[in-house]
Amino acid sequence: MEDQDGMIPMGGPEDIEVPVGPPEGPPTVKERNVVQQEVSRLLDVLAPERAAHRVDTKSNEVERHRTPRGCVLQAAAGAVTVSWFPDSAQGADLGELQVVAWRGTVSRPGSSRRASGAQVEEEMVLRPTDSPTGGMVWRAANGAAFSTDSLAAHCAKLLERWTKDA
Repeated sequence: MEDQDGMIPMGGPEDIEVPVGPPEGPPTVKERNVVQQEVSRLLDVLAPERAAHRVDTKSNEVERHRTPRGCVLQAAAGAVTVSWFPDSAQGADLGELQVVAWRGTVSRPGSSRRASGAQVEEEMVLRPTDSPTGGMVWRAANGAAFSTDSLAAHCAKLLERWTKDA
């Protein structure tokens, strides 16, 4: 198995065996921190934290509201919400990310103004997993995998259906 210099060949990315099923043992603190950094990065792309302004005007643009563990992207006719649900520190999972596309107006958590209601159009639950090339990917139940950047682009695409006709 060794080459002429006594080195063991590593192979290409397609030669890497990806374990199927849950990891052995609970995630490490380092793994939890990596996932939390990726969640924060996703939320920063979708709804950057900024000082709240008190102007209560309606426009056709997207209102971006940040929560401690998610965000609401509200357009005139629909919305996209992204919510992070971390597992307990003793749990075997890192947590799950829920992305929901809504028709109508979504009420923000803690808001005194309640909307008339919104209907779920599409829902996706993603779990953080190791990537074969290193790093982390978000994997949906249907097997689709997203990097943090491609997931942000997917959320923007979901929101686009509510903004293109506005």
